[in-house]
Amino acid sequence: MEPWLLTLALAERAVGLTDPNPRVGCVIVSADGATVLGQGHTQAAGGPHAEVMALRDAQARGADARGATVYVTLEPCAHHGRTPPCCDALVAAGVGRVEIALGDPNPLVNGQGTARIAAAGIAVGHAPAEIARRARELNIGFFARMERGRPWVRMKIAASLDGRTALPNGASQWITGPEARADGHAFRRRAGAVLTGIGTVLADDPSLDVRLVETARQPMRCVVDPRLDTPPTARLFESPSPVLLFTASTDAGRRAALAARGAELIDVPLQDGRLDLDAVLDVLAARHVNEVHVEAGARLNGALLRTGRVDELLAYLAPTLLGEGRGMASLGTLESLSQGLAFDFHDAVKVGADLRILARTHRA
Repeated sequence: MEPWLLTLALAERAVGLTDPNPRVGCVIVSADGATVLGQGHTQAAGGPHAEVMALRDAQARGADARGATVYVTLEPCAHHGRTPPCCDALVAAGVGRVEIALGDPNPLVNGQGTARIAAAGIAVGHAPAEIARRARELNIGFFARMERGRPWVRMKIAASLDGRTALPNGASQWITGPEARADGHAFRRRAGAVLTGIGTVLADDPSLDVRLVETARQPMRCVVDPRLDTPPTARLFESPSPVLLFTASTDAGRRAALAARGAELIDVPLQDGRLDLDAVLDVLAARHVNEVHVEAGARLNGALLRTGRVDELLAYLAPTLLGEGRGMASLGTLESLSQGLAFDFHDAVKVGADLRILARTHRA
């Protein structure tokens, strides 16, 4: 496999593993380009980064990395976090060239890794634009959090062709097929947090964990619950990952009952009678959440969309018409077409019998 494609494939293996760290792949190739000497991807937070894994792999193979070319999807780090700087490891290994797909937006790196490699006399190159684009897509949430201080917000919706997410009686399982549901879980796996509203908890009693695809870690499950109506018997509490309840309630009995079930209660101010959703996202950013995966009802969807907090729609459309029923989002009554929320189609592909559409806001 061509080195850059192999490097991207390795980075993809880090999805569902490395958060809040970026998903990075690294390949070490002999100076003549003929042989892969080592390869690896970033491990779970606190574990080795991609460059160190690739160097270890080369050593295990009995290969000498001196003079080799290193391909890496993100600029090698230049700071002491939970692991030493990767740029120093590459310099110590005596590699001859480092090809970098993207600069690291982390202020603790942001060009410093590249500068230290170059200062050691190692040549530095850059990936083709398409490789850089794909590397950024893998880390779109990391870039969002580093560049603007907010997670990437992806809203997942499963609906009929006429935009119904449930029948009038609430029946919604299942509008889309098993392939689409598994694909949706693959997107859940990307997220640091899955966000829903209390209406969905009461209506569907979801667990909101990743079940239909393999994952090394589970996202936090978060509920916008102003009055603490989440039942202590909710399925949310049957999975081990944290449950965060964003609330304005001071009801001591409800707080104690939910805390006893393991919920973390986070007080959020009210804004115009509703929980401040900016404050919710600020809390998640402070907890190093890169991607927020929203699976909610029309009310919370509408609130997030109307205020411009959604970066991307992940819509699965089933090839069926349901007529009357619940819609995707409560946006209120518009008086002109120009008031509609505009998105750009980013991708569209069939998943099983259904159509998956990714649409992004102009801002995103």
